[in-house]
Amino acid sequence: GLLLHDVTMAGLQELRFPEEKPLLRGQDAAELENSDTFLLAVDTDWKEHDIETPYGLLHVVIRGSPKGNRPAILTYHDVGLNHKLCFNTFFNFEDMQEITKHFVVCHVDAPGQQVGASQFPQGYQFPSMEQLAAMLPCYVIGIGVGAGAYVLAKFALIFPDLVEGLVLMNIDPNGKGWIDWAATKLSGLTSTLPDTVLSHLFSQEELVNNTELVQSYRQQIGNVVNQANLQLFWNMYNSRRDLDINRPGTVPNAKTLRCPVMLVVGDNAPAEDGVVECNSKLDPTTTTFLKAANQSMYCPSVLQPGKLTEAFKYFLQGMGYIAYLKDRRLSGGAVPSASMTRLARSRTASLTSAGSVEGSRPQACTHSESSEGLGQVNHTMEVSC
Repeated sequence: GLLLHDVTMAGLQELRFPEEKPLLRGQDAAELENSDTFLLAVDTDWKEHDIETPYGLLHVVIRGSPKGNRPAILTYHDVGLNHKLCFNTFFNFEDMQEITKHFVVCHVDAPGQQVGASQFPQGYQFPSMEQLAAMLPCYVIGIGVGAGAYVLAKFALIFPDLVEGLVLMNIDPNGKGWIDWAATKLSGLTSTLPDTVLSHLFSQEELVNNTELVQSYRQQIGNVVNQANLQLFWNMYNSRRDLDINRPGTVPNAKTLRCPVMLVVGDNAPAEDGVVECNSKLDPTTTTFLKAANQSMYCPSVLQPGKLTEAFKYFLQGMGYIAYLKDRRLSGGAVPSASMTRLARSRTASLTSAGSVEGSRPQACTHSESSEGLGQVNHTMEVSC
């Protein structure tokens, strides 16, 4: 079969789409009648496809057409979620739409995790994390959460020239040791699958203190995502290997992410230690570390979308995209590009910098909009927002 990463986004229409159907408002009313908090209506210009890959069908939802040689903005959700539960609130936010109109947007659902997915047959072999990465279309700016962040990081390690930048939320670069593996197995014997997944998404403090939000997610995980399919994805994620990345210069022939990276996590989130460790293994000249204060879970549908939108805007501008964006707070005036330093100063009273080194990365594409004067400035820093 044709590998998706061997073609450009401009050639997406040349691939075989066994099924194509617009996502109309109210289309999934039966499945979503109890999901108003998270599953917002989707614009009618979104279209979903089941794309054939060497490792099975990949469900994607795409909006827009290729913008010259620009990468697509591609999202990948966490375990227990799908693109609707994880990203709808974020991408429906007005300021985010001001950004995404400059790009093709592609939401990826892990196999069998989309709304209304059929249950896999008995004996179905769920793709490995490496195979999930190899299923992705090429040349992207990726936004991933949890397991999705791991898949996108793996994709960037396998195909570094196909990834322009990554926003990785709640990423854990480490595989599970045998003690963790045994604990997960024991938890599965004593808890329902939704409750087991909730312990991955939320801290213990949040599970106890924010019962309304947790209960909402419990309902979504139990009612929207096929439970047998979710179990396969959960098992595969928990059998993942270490990403095997090291900061350049620390070990001979160190492997690392070559693209600009923005790491995002909530303080006290279950993945906080993993994100901190991932930060220590990446190139400080191309990495930004963003920490949300008083957040034990960092999912775009939970937080105020404005915070993440602003960070993403400056991340794109740092790579030379979107020279000017309207800012409604300034009477609709245009806002020139700025580095993450400006973002940090404007949004927090305290900033702990782990390094501030200017660097540049050759762009792999010719931008269709002028980016004159837009140098890439990337910092590894901790920002409370």
